[in-house]
Amino acid sequence: MARRSVVRFTAGKSSLVDDVLVSESPVEFRLEDVPVAVLMRTAGNDEELGLGFAITEGIVLGPHEVVRIAKIEGTAEGDRYEIILSDGVVVDPEQFRRNFFTSSSCGVCGKASIDAVRIAARVMAAGPTVDAAVITRYPAALREAQTLFADSGSIHGAGAFTPSGEMITIFEDVGRHNAVDKVIGFLARATWPIGDVVLFVSGRVSFEMVQKAAVAGIAIIAGVSGASDLAVELGDELNMTVIGFVRGETFNVYCGSDRIVGLGSGS
Repeated sequence: MARRSVVRFTAGKSSLVDDVLVSESPVEFRLEDVPVAVLMRTAGNDEELGLGFAITEGIVLGPHEVVRIAKIEGTAEGDRYEIILSDGVVVDPEQFRRNFFTSSSCGVCGKASIDAVRIAARVMAAGPTVDAAVITRYPAALREAQTLFADSGSIHGAGAFTPSGEMITIFEDVGRHNAVDKVIGFLARATWPIGDVVLFVSGRVSFEMVQKAAVAGIAIIAGVSGASDLAVELGDELNMTVIGFVRGETFNVYCGSDRIVGLGSGS
């Protein structure tokens, strides 16, 4: 976080006030000393970010293929980490090298080809189920846990919840995809496969987010804003539940409504 004096205009009057800004800086991840990605992120929890990124980008099949995410010498511009693979795991780093850095707002920028955008993910089995009333409680729970958002108002959040509504973890980052990767990296470190969790995000549900959830085996993803058509198409294809506009007592279920208990019936 950083502080800066700004001119605030309110009700026809201006005043000089201190404002809180979210930090944004680059981090480079390497594989066998080959740079494979530079992400713009909020510093902190880089090991979880690196592991989650490696899993959701299809670089590795799971956390068992990664020994650790090791920090190496960086530069004045940013930090560097090496993804150290387990013995016997062979990966061609050139296959995953991104042509340019990934901005904090873009998840697929830098992919070498259109073919590389879609990563193989399995079709989800039935379950878990979650009560409709529980879903409506996710936004407030996430917002309450977003300490950086409370200070700055300009950072994304992603949280993992149990189907019964308990928060497992929450991460914040200037990059919405980074926040998701941090959550998945944290969960993967604790248990793999991740199991029955609900991924909830503070903004829209994009194709990349649905894909990251699918690769991690998370069947239910929801967000405060809407979902894109491609996100819903992928969710439907993989038997996932995609939920958007979770606000107040309302939400939209785009696909996978069989996992939601207590929807009732409408006209």
